[in-house]
Amino acid sequence: MTVHSIDADHSHAQTNSIEQVHTVAASDSHVSGDSNDNRHGAATTARQWQVLSQLQRNRWVGTTHIYEQLMMAGFYISLRTVQRDLNALAKRFPIEKNNANPQGWRWRDDAPLQSLPHMNLSQAVAFNMVEANLTQLLPPVILDELFPWFDLARRQLKNSKVTHSWIDRVRIEPATQPLIAPHIDLVSKDNIYHALFYQLQIKASYTRSNKSQASEYLLNPIALIQRGVIIYLLATRTDDPKATIRTFALHRFASVEILESAAQTPDNFQLDSYLDAGGMGFSHPLFGELPNHGKNTAIELQFTKQAGNSLTESKLSDDQTVTLNDDMLTIQATVNLTSQLVWWLRGFGNGLLTAKPELLHQAVLDKSFDHK
Repeated sequence: MTVHSIDADHSHAQTNSIEQVHTVAASDSHVSGDSNDNRHGAATTARQWQVLSQLQRNRWVGTTHIYEQLMMAGFYISLRTVQRDLNALAKRFPIEKNNANPQGWRWRDDAPLQSLPHMNLSQAVAFNMVEANLTQLLPPVILDELFPWFDLARRQLKNSKVTHSWIDRVRIEPATQPLIAPHIDLVSKDNIYHALFYQLQIKASYTRSNKSQASEYLLNPIALIQRGVIIYLLATRTDDPKATIRTFALHRFASVEILESAAQTPDNFQLDSYLDAGGMGFSHPLFGELPNHGKNTAIELQFTKQAGNSLTESKLSDDQTVTLNDDMLTIQATVNLTSQLVWWLRGFGNGLLTAKPELLHQAVLDKSFDHK
């Protein structure tokens, strides 16, 4: 997949924006009495470009704030020059001012995105975080369109000491042991994303975790879910009359062919409802004995005060209650009983004193069921 292509219309619009700023800079150089600011047309263009980048669509930005941001970016000019730039730019760009004192400026509500030749620092930070954390879940057709904005954000952040300070102080850390993501065949991944985006069926060669050889499947892609470092495709097999929703790990696809036939999604399927019902929690063999396989089950957990203290701030469920007796903390909540819950409870070690129902406590203590 090549993600460096830029949409022709977008490039044309950006070129027009640049030409407009050059035109404003040229005309401004004839009327300005400040020879230091207009000695070089390129410097004026860069400054006015930066002025436009400070404006927002839904909020008034004061000229003093714009002046301060320009000074931080290395443009040593006067407040009067900023005011003169804004008035000149308003003749060629869809920006407007208010009648407040001090005066504020913003992009008009009807300003098309292509009219914005730059992005402000807040937008650059947002695009940078999207690129860092969400690109694995974005289809190539969207990534192709976003790449110019990612590149623009990187260049904007590179020139800002203030934003670099923010980037250096913000991280997203996994709550579990960090793992290295398995290798995914990029062609298969792109085809899966394409098929899901356009709701088309796929023919796939897939190796199940308990098999050594791949099998051929005709699948209806339904949704993508990232769980830790693993990305799963939710899909139904076309040869399954019950249309059972199954999970397929993307790194186990050897090849994927996009078909022309439309994918079929089960009636009334909603991804949030599927997840809320514990669809990705993975079942545990012991819980098959419980009503509805342990879904929406009332549990009671007893912890040492120190071990269970974090649950007084981060709840297991909306109906959770907490009782504190001496050095013991009792949690009551309604959850889905899954293998994920069992593994999480094991992480408390001796800090977990008891668990109800009894099958839940048995699952936590008896690791032999993990290998059956």
